[in-house]
Parts: sequence; C-alpha cells; structure tokens
Amino acid sequence: MGTATEQEVGVGNREALLRVQHKTPASSLASAISHAVYDGKQVVLRAIGAGAVNQAVKAVAIAQGFVGPRGLILHIVPGFTTVTMKDGEEISALVLKILPV
Repeated sequence: MGTATEQEVGVGNREALLRVQHKTPASSLASAISHAVYDGKQVVLRAIGAGAVNQAVKAVAIAQGFVGPRGLILHIVPGFTTVTMKDGEEISALVLKILPV
C-alpha cells in the first residue's frame, strides 16, 4: 500500500495490522480492510492522532459498502494501546478491531 499504510501479518497469518496515518487514503484503506476480511483475517487498525482516527473511521464506513453486498456487517471494537516510538517515547494509539458478522 505504499507509504500511507503498512500491513503486518500476525501469528498464523490470521491477523492484519494496518497502521493508519492522517494522509492514508480512506478508499485504499477500505480496500485493504475488505480484502483482509474476505481472506478470513482479523483486521486491526492502529491510528495515532485525530487525522489518522478520522481516516480510519471513514475507511471502515467505505469498507462496509464493499462487504455489505456479500451479506457481511462490520463491527468495530475500539480500544487503546501504547506504542513506543523510535526515540523511546511512549504514546497512546487508538486501536479499532474489525469483526465481520
């Protein structure tokens, strides 16, 4: 997905961690979310900052439009995590777990 988002595959290839930035295109992120859902992966979005959270929420709304015609509904479980930056500073990040139903 270029520099806007990075995807890391978790344990057993069953989790997709997508890091969201304020400049992440919502439509591209929505596409990544829907493809991961189709592949049976648990999608986790991690966003730091208001702009990144905005893009993440917009992407989930767009992704719902992609997966809805296939009979899926996306549920969001919000939470927080602590991220250690390269300089050693610890900051809070919003985590959105996407659960298809």
